[in-house]
Amino acid sequence: RDRVRWLRERGATVEWLPFDLHPEYPDEGIERAALGLGPDSAHERTMRRLALECDLPYAPHPRRVPRTRRALELAEWARGVGGDAAHALLHERLMDARWAEGVDLTDWDELERLADEVGLDGAEGRAAVEGGLMRESVDRSTLAAHRSGIAAVPAFVFNEELLVSGAVPYEMLQTALDRVASSGEG
Repeated sequence: RDRVRWLRERGATVEWLPFDLHPEYPDEGIERAALGLGPDSAHERTMRRLALECDLPYAPHPRRVPRTRRALELAEWARGVGGDAAHALLHERLMDARWAEGVDLTDWDELERLADEVGLDGAEGRAAVEGGLMRESVDRSTLAAHRSGIAAVPAFVFNEELLVSGAVPYEMLQTALDRVASSGEG
């Protein structure tokens, strides 16, 4: 969220699009232990270090790595019923819940609660997602992202020419902004 605000302060237009990072995961996610992601694993130590270096919150769910497909579809439903403003509110709340609070985004009760918190009807959103109304939208966006070379989140595409993937320091984003600004001058 801070990086998005930082980019916007520098004149960038930021549009969040859904990307199903792990389509191979079951809807309920995968137990962290099954992935070798215990609290003292090399991966977890690296994630905590990177989050600290990039000044990002990091509170993984204690039991599982979620498949965020339901959350992605719920956010797209929010965009459909309330426009970009509703999408932005729910997206931000989902991100905070996941990364700062360790909320399990595979849990429908949690997703409904989070939608309700931002003024949406979580039960209505759940019914839309479970009815498959947002499936095609998320599939289409994920396919377009794969075709663009995106394989990590977040992914920032600058002027449709430069891709920066993953949680990166502000300096890398500034370098990307500088590169696209200088390429537009010549």
